[in-house]
Amino acid sequence: MDKQDNSLNSYSHGISLFERKNLVITGVKKIDNFDNTQFILETIMGYMIIKGSDLELVKLDTLQGHVSIKGLISSINYADENGKKDKEESIFSRLFK
Repeated sequence: MDKQDNSLNSYSHGISLFERKNLVITGVKKIDNFDNTQFILETIMGYMIIKGSDLELVKLDTLQGHVSIKGLISSINYADENGKKDKEESIFSRLFK
């Protein structure tokens, strides 16, 4: 496990957005949750929340930490650990209403 974490830390984190329709992210550790309106990703620089409409996962390369998403991107935000925890609780509260 440590070897994988070290290899991920050697990658750089970057975001490329093309015409608000195609998003490529590097330095992704894992995808925590996603649907057609929101993606929650853990990157080497912290948690990232992507919101939009008609979002689809196009490509996931777990070895190199690359993710490609298509759809209309409306926002890209970073959250700290506490922000992620609050977001998880809201997801669970919506599921079990």
